[in-house]
Amino acid sequence: MRATRDPMPASRTALRRNRGLKARQTGRAAEALAALWLMVRGYRILAFRSRTHGVEIDLLARRGGVLAVVEVKARGSLAEAMEAVTPVQQARLRRAAEAVCGRPGFEGLSVRLDLMALAPGRWPRHVPNAWPDSWPAS
Repeated sequence: MRATRDPMPASRTALRRNRGLKARQTGRAAEALAALWLMVRGYRILAFRSRTHGVEIDLLARRGGVLAVVEVKARGSLAEAMEAVTPVQQARLRRAAEAVCGRPGFEGLSVRLDLMALAPGRWPRHVPNAWPDSWPAS
């Protein structure tokens, strides 16, 4: 006789839901801080949490002839934030950037993949062209 698996207890479900809500709130706050940081440095924010081809771009920013597809990561330390983007995520960002390049109004802009790393008690760290091997796509 095969044992059936009990559904997740309500208390564990509530814990997971609360953890997910807190993560979303932290992420949105990190994106807002990253946007402010970039604006102070002369970037114009074109989009927050833009979805293209099933991929969410945290921030789409422009300064001069550069269009930055910005991934925002908030972690316990800057080092953790900098290492948080996996090669699979980098590939998704590259595909999203390729899709954005095809939109009207973005012709002739240099596109790059940037990282904004945030950690408690530290200044945000902007890493332009964070994954040079990921862009441009071959």
